[in-house]
Amino acid sequence: MLKIIVIRPGASDYADQGRIQGTLDVPLNEHGKSEVARLTQELAGSKIEAIYSPKCEPAHATAERIAEALHLKHKALRDMQNLNHGLWQGMCIDEVKRRQPTVYRQWQDQPGSVRPPEGETLAEATERVDRVVEKLLKRHREGVIAIVLPEPLASLLKVRLHQGKLGDLWQATASHGNWELLEITPENVS
Repeated sequence: MLKIIVIRPGASDYADQGRIQGTLDVPLNEHGKSEVARLTQELAGSKIEAIYSPKCEPAHATAERIAEALHLKHKALRDMQNLNHGLWQGMCIDEVKRRQPTVYRQWQDQPGSVRPPEGETLAEATERVDRVVEKLLKRHREGVIAIVLPEPLASLLKVRLHQGKLGDLWQATASHGNWELLEITPENVS
């Protein structure tokens, strides 16, 4: 059985300010660095064989710090950058809610039907996730690996592996500095 530890990166200033980071490279802040230190301690006995992340900040920085502390190989994942939120990137979530209330509600209720202005749809991001997951599952059939992914990409991965619902993506965007274990069996991967 393969176990995948999904790690959400430590906080950036954008995360702490309630801003939509998307594909913007915003570094870990002090709060994020302390979250990564805590994550490293929590994951110390988990027998991780490899840790993966996209090259974008703060996921890359989180993976690098954990890999170094746990003496792991850190591998970059191509095509796993976060969802491109287009013109929403850098905006506070409350600002989107105020300026575009209909689209805000639609993103909450039916996120698959929304394309952020000049951004990408969840279906487009899911296609990227599917391609990468397929390669990872061929490479790793058992053991424990870790993948550092920002939200909402972490939620898309869970849905792809049939281990969760998409949920409220506005709330998910605020999720950072935590991890969860997914147990992968042939039945829950199609």
